[in-house]
Amino acid sequence: MIAAIALTLVMQDASASPPSPPPPACEGEAHAAFDFWVGEWEVSPNSDGAAPVAHSRIEKVAAGCGVRETWMPFRGPHGGSLNGIGADGLWHQRWIGGSGVMVDFRGGPTDDGRMVLTGNWAGAAGPGSNPLIRMTYTLQDDGSVRQHGEQSLDHGVTWSNSFDLIYRPKAASEQ
Repeated sequence: MIAAIALTLVMQDASASPPSPPPPACEGEAHAAFDFWVGEWEVSPNSDGAAPVAHSRIEKVAAGCGVRETWMPFRGPHGGSLNGIGADGLWHQRWIGGSGVMVDFRGGPTDDGRMVLTGNWAGAAGPGSNPLIRMTYTLQDDGSVRQHGEQSLDHGVTWSNSFDLIYRPKAASEQ
C-alpha cells in the first residue's frame, strides 16, 4: 500500500510542469548601474587637445555579475580592475596595477547616474602617504565617460584634483 501511494505521488510529480527557472542573479537596475562604462575606449586627460594616454577595455564578466577593466597605457605599467556588488549592497572595485599596487574602492551610483567609488591608495600622494581617493565616473552627452579622481589627505574633509580622464569610444577600425 505504501509503495502504491509513493508511485502515485511520483507519477503526479512527473505530469506537473517543471518549475520556472529563477531569474539570473545579476540582472536588474543595480547591476546595470556601471554599464555606461562598458566598451572599448581611447583615454585622454580632460583638457583641450590632449593626446591619448591609454586604451581601456571595459567588459561585463561572470554572467553580468562583474565589470572588468583592462587598462593599457601607452607608457608605464598596465593594470586592471574588477568591479561588482558586494554582500553589503555597495559596488566594490579592486584595482591591481602592473607595479604591484592594489587598491580597494567602494561606493555606488548617485541619483543623477554617476558612479562614485572611494578608497585609500597608499603612496598616491607620495611615499608614505595614504590619501583617500574619490573617483567619479560620469556619462557625458557625447557618449564619452569622465573619470575624475580627487584626493583627500584629511579623511575627506577637503579634496583636491588627482586625475581627470575622458574615455572616448575607440573607432570601430581600432577595436
